[in-house]
Amino acid sequence: MSTLHTVNKSPFATTTLASCLNHALEGDAILLIEDGVYGGVVGTELAKALAAAKGVSLYVLSGDLTARGIDTARLVKGMKPIDYAGFVALATEHDRAQAWL
Repeated sequence: MSTLHTVNKSPFATTTLASCLNHALEGDAILLIEDGVYGGVVGTELAKALAAAKGVSLYVLSGDLTARGIDTARLVKGMKPIDYAGFVALATEHDRAQAWL
């Protein structure tokens, strides 16, 4: 059974992304939304941990990137920007969802 993990808080304000990474299993997906998208930017310790997550699919909500002025070229390698339709598709592809607030 796979889980869609959503992280909406900045990794510079909380430890939710780090906690999520500690619980994500092979076959799971992590979607960064709202201020959580800052965690997908290269050059941070958490970005290194995201890049090292084996067997976990990484996504970021493109509208939240745009709202924060983050270019997709600055994202961790392998992180896929998706729109709201993609978010819905991810939710239907996984057995459950876990929001990291």
